[in-house]
Formats: sequence, C-alpha cells, structure tokens
Amino acid sequence: MFFKKKTIITDSNKINDLLTRGVEDVFVKESLEKKLRSGKRLRVKLGFDPTGSQIHIGNAVTLRKLKAFQDLGHEAVFITGDFTARIGDPSDKLSKRPMLNASEIQKNLKTYKIQVGKIIDLSSAEFYFNSTWLSKLTFEKVAELAETFSVQQMSSRRNFKDRIDKGEEVSLREFLYPLMQGYDSVMVEADVEIGGFDQLFNVKAGRTIQKYFNQEEQDVLTTKMLLGTDGRKMSKSWGNVINVGDEPAQMFGKIMSIKDELISDYLLLCTDTPEGEIQDFESHIKNGTNPKDIKMILAYRVVEIYHGEDMATQAQFDFIETFKKGGVPQNIQTIHVAKETLLGDVLVESNILSSKSEWRRLVDEGAIAKLPEGRKITDPYSKVESGDFKIGKKRFIKIEIV
Repeated sequence: MFFKKKTIITDSNKINDLLTRGVEDVFVKESLEKKLRSGKRLRVKLGFDPTGSQIHIGNAVTLRKLKAFQDLGHEAVFITGDFTARIGDPSDKLSKRPMLNASEIQKNLKTYKIQVGKIIDLSSAEFYFNSTWLSKLTFEKVAELAETFSVQQMSSRRNFKDRIDKGEEVSLREFLYPLMQGYDSVMVEADVEIGGFDQLFNVKAGRTIQKYFNQEEQDVLTTKMLLGTDGRKMSKSWGNVINVGDEPAQMFGKIMSIKDELISDYLLLCTDTPEGEIQDFESHIKNGTNPKDIKMILAYRVVEIYHGEDMATQAQFDFIETFKKGGVPQNIQTIHVAKETLLGDVLVESNILSSKSEWRRLVDEGAIAKLPEGRKITDPYSKVESGDFKIGKKRFIKIEIV
C-alpha cells in the first residue's frame, strides 16, 4: 500500500509521553527510544482477534497508543486476526478458550473496520487479515515454526503453569497461538508491536520468530489494563463493558456509573487529559469535590472522542436533565422489532446488553424497568413490548414493534 508520508516528529516531550503514558512495559526501551529519536519511520503493528462483534474502550487503549505512533509520523499496521481467532488466544485465560467457526468470525467482522477507524486514521494505515498468510501455511511450515519454542518455555508461561498445577487441561492448539501471532510480525516486517500487558508473551514471541527468519527483532510496548465499570476486568459476561460503538447517551451513562477510584485511570487511558490536570482532579476529590463532578468531565471527553462535540454536549445535557427530574432522556436509542420475540434476545442482539448472562443478572437484580410506571421486569423470558425501558441506573432505550 502507498500513502502520503508524514514528517517524522522527534520532539523529546512527545516521545517521552508515547513511551510512558499508560505504558506497562517497553522491551527493549533503549532500542525503541533510540529509533524514535533517530527519525526512522517505524512500522508499528497491533492486532485484534474478532472474538466478539464489539471493540470496547479497554481494547481502545492499545488503539490509542497506535494512533500516538501515527501522530508522530510512523506507519500503523493493523491486523485483524480472523485466522488466529479460530485458534483462540490463551493470554490471561483461566480455562481453554473454545474455537470459533468461520461463520461466527465473519459475523463479528461486519463493523470491525468502522470501529477501528473511530480511533486510528485508516487513510494512512495498513489493514490486514491474517488468514491471508496463515491459512496457507503447510504442516511442514507449522512444524518449522514450532521448533523455535520448547515445551518447557510454553509450560512455564504463567497462565499455562497455573492451569497445569491445578491439573487442568492445556491443549497443544493453545501452544500454537504465539507462533501464529509471531509469524504475523514476520509477514508485515514489524519494527514495533503494541499489546496489552497480558500479551507480553505473545508479542515477545514475535521477536523470536523474526530472528528465526533473519529479520531485525521488533521492539515491544505493552499498555496498562483498563478495568470495567465495576472494577473487575472488562468482560461481556459481567456486563461491565463500554463499547466504542455505544450510543452517546448510553456511553455517557455507563461512564457515570464507574467506581470513583477508577476516574484517574479512565482519564489517563481513555482521554488526552494532561497528567498534571489529572493530578489536580485527584487533589480536588481529596479536598471534598464530589467525584460525580469529575466524572461528568470524563464522560464528556470520552463521548466527544467517539461521537464529536455536539453529541457529547447533548449527552451531557440529557444526563443532567434526566437525573434532576427523574425522567427519560429526549434522545435515546430506538430499537425497531419486526416480530414478537423475547426482550432479552432483543437487548443482546442490539448490543444494549453484552450477553445473556448480563440480562439474567439484571433481571435477578430488578434492574430493568418498563417506563413510565417503573414496572420491573422479573421474568427472564418476558416477551418484548413497545415503550421506554430503563436498564440499570443510567441507561435508557425505546422499543418500537413495527
């Protein structure tokens, strides 16, 4: 692919911010810093497996770091792991991840590029599907790649070791995953790879595979993890996820529901708020400022990033008016349903809720209500009906049966 090349920026402050803000680890830091200061144009790789249809703002932490490299003039290389999704990334998993089939992956891919494009500049990025090369590997080539790692190296990986110590199964398929991700680095000739800190083994594997193929070993940058709204790891099944494709009012309300102790991390990892300003906010809270006031600023800035200034202003206005008056926002997401079906199915299929598990949990908690009367939905098999609904404390939707 050919793009108009941007000027490489070697400003010391910007490079320092790139290497430190929201960063967990850089390997090898001296090497990467030297390259960034040299003015060399780097090929910076980031990959996501489409194991679900939605990219959440926890995933977006690494995408935002890729955008930071882009802003300094470097080449963004985004890989959609439509092949590696079939294998299943074992990183930070307490049990074996099931294999996805091709139809599930294709369904998840429908809006993937659009969601990625909310963060990085696709007009100057390279966008690949790793099935392009991984699906062509012969068994002989896979065996050759497998020779680059020992069983001892794989078995000592923290999550594998924990599972083995507990007597739980670890499949040979899971051992293949870092080899495939490392081979991606060879195919795109990556100078740098970005990943979440739970990806450290995989991204370092890229260095090993590149060395085997006589390429210069990529440097590695891992980012800190953004926790879900309830303080646990972001998970669809727990319903604590904020998706980059959420409607403005829905996104605003979810951010307002995060635990107070997460405000600083969200400001650091999800916005461009200067770190000095974040420290000021922390001081204000310690001195008696209501955390809700800082969350309002946070929510506005996050919605602005994904939906623009006008929508962020409207979402903020709706939130204030709604919770002052105990009413329903004017501009809430409307779902059109063509036939009678289950309410839970509608909410999950429309990405209002992330999973059936979240639906059942909210029903059990009495956290879904039909408005304006406030009638709680208590039956998980309730049929869909037209009208306004409150989901949890701060989410609203309108359903129309057509």
